[in-house]
Amino acid sequence: MDSVTSYLHLPIQDPTWVFFLVLLIILFAPLLFAKLRIPHIIGLILAGVLIGEHGFNILERDTSFKLFGQVGIYYIMFLAGLEMDLVGFKRNLSKGLQFGDLTALIPFAFGFITGYYILHYSQSASLLLSCIFASHTIVSYPIVARYGLTKHPAVTITISATMIALLFALLVLALISGQYKGEADTWFWLLFAVKCVAYFAGVIIFFPMIIRWFFKHYTERVIQYIFVIMMVFLAAALANLCGLEGLLGAFIAGLIFNRFIPHTSPLMNRIEFVGNALFIPYFLVGVGMLVNLKPLLKDVDAIVVVLIIVVASTLSKLIASTIARKIFHFNHAQGLVMFGLSEAHAAGAIAMVMVGTSLEVSPGVPLMSNAVLDGVVLMILISCIISSMATDQGARKLRLQLENSEET
Repeated sequence: MDSVTSYLHLPIQDPTWVFFLVLLIILFAPLLFAKLRIPHIIGLILAGVLIGEHGFNILERDTSFKLFGQVGIYYIMFLAGLEMDLVGFKRNLSKGLQFGDLTALIPFAFGFITGYYILHYSQSASLLLSCIFASHTIVSYPIVARYGLTKHPAVTITISATMIALLFALLVLALISGQYKGEADTWFWLLFAVKCVAYFAGVIIFFPMIIRWFFKHYTERVIQYIFVIMMVFLAAALANLCGLEGLLGAFIAGLIFNRFIPHTSPLMNRIEFVGNALFIPYFLVGVGMLVNLKPLLKDVDAIVVVLIIVVASTLSKLIASTIARKIFHFNHAQGLVMFGLSEAHAAGAIAMVMVGTSLEVSPGVPLMSNAVLDGVVLMILISCIISSMATDQGARKLRLQLENSEET
């Protein structure tokens, strides 16, 4: 009887039941939302909202969600680099840099104006909000992969722009953090530059040598898979040590492995299968569990703040993608894919707002309050929903256009 009572106690703690419920969500949420013609990514995030501690408190966001969630977001970035068309990447590199500048600088400006002049945050808090606006996470990448558009120029350009925007936001974040910790002097930036150069040089030079040697001497598929994932996390961990974001390291690892793993090989199939079946859905459910809707039910001002942040961030990314679409002479479907992929804020935004709550303006007074944290997390939820719907609609139209052009 006691064991039954322990199972019924919420939130559920038993690992067996926790894993069973998560798998149940991963299985049925996509099936349900597919009938509603809504991208399954939205279903997984909303399911996380419902089962989390701020919803029905069925499950708590324990270490398993943090671990699998971290693996999931790294997996998304790794797959983006692994499946990228390197020839198209080089051909469209200048366009990627242009869109990266647009999708970083325009949202950055919107973020500062929103924080400083509209919400009346401090200058430092407004700059931190600008970093959150500037960066984005390609949460909806699995959607373009499902439509077979990973090598399309619009996708390749947006992925390149993602890295530019993330790197820009991280540099500003390092400046803000260094100022509050008393580290932002000449030696801090010199050491940071040396570490970054050493990281990129080391990864680009030594990783291919290690990969080539390992694949030559070990052909067993399971061992190769474990080796690949180990190298991805090594690249991410080394990036973190240098003061960069692990997302950047996972993406670079994907670019390096791109030359060594054929896109039609059993190893590639295994990598995609495990990521799409388990790690990426786990990450999306975990994102939903962060969302707290209760402040919106208690405080009208909280609703206004969230709406201002969501509208400003979405509008800034839409303006950036629209300008880029016109510069590149892309059609509406291509522009919609670019906007969808660059709209979502997830892992990077969470990391940045956590930095903001850890830095103190004065003893006991954080740079960003918990209310701002709740607002940013809600922005993450809404941006992921908008991103998924825009990407799905644009990718569907783009796929039809490509099929019609092939028929003619």
